[in-house]
Amino acid sequence: MGKPRKPQLPKTLRSQERTQPQPAAAAPDRAERVRRLVGEAAGLLAAKRPGEAVAHLTEAVELDPNNVAAAINLGGAYILQGRHGRATPVLERAAQLEPHNAQIWANLAAAYLGKLPFSTAERQDKAIRAYEKALELDPRAANVHYNLGLIYLERNDKLRAAAHFYAALETDPHDRDARRFLDELDRAEAAEPAAPVDAPSAE
Repeated sequence: MGKPRKPQLPKTLRSQERTQPQPAAAAPDRAERVRRLVGEAAGLLAAKRPGEAVAHLTEAVELDPNNVAAAINLGGAYILQGRHGRATPVLERAAQLEPHNAQIWANLAAAYLGKLPFSTAERQDKAIRAYEKALELDPRAANVHYNLGLIYLERNDKLRAAAHFYAALETDPHDRDARRFLDELDRAEAAEPAAPVDAPSAE
């Protein structure tokens, strides 16, 4: 159906963004080092250099395992590299620390899913549950609806796929990929032959 189906990329935090306050690292100089590493890594991610960002963020997480911003970006950097198995435990830990953060659940879903064409039913099920958790926390997350639409499209569940693409467009009317898939589903439905209607039985 048209172009290859590609989930939208995980979101990472920019250098000026913060998650909920976490306990400070043991020493002030360590906390400052962590802040600097996370900020530099955010710049590297913005420049599409996830490999270099991983080195910064790995050190940040080692210095402060409770730093959720570092964990979100480390998980996102791994996903951008296609290292979904490495991203999973990092983001699971972040979800334990900050369970009401929709972005963490959306990124964790992407880690569970991996590359959609090669994803098993079990991985898809885990991704769906994590995406649904993200939607509980942020019902208008267009990227989450879009990615759920792709999973259901892969499973040939056209009704659920269409519902999520439509929800994505309600939040982001400029989402051209969601619009394209929804239009293709509509055309496919229109092209299907109508089900035969049984003639009434003669009394």
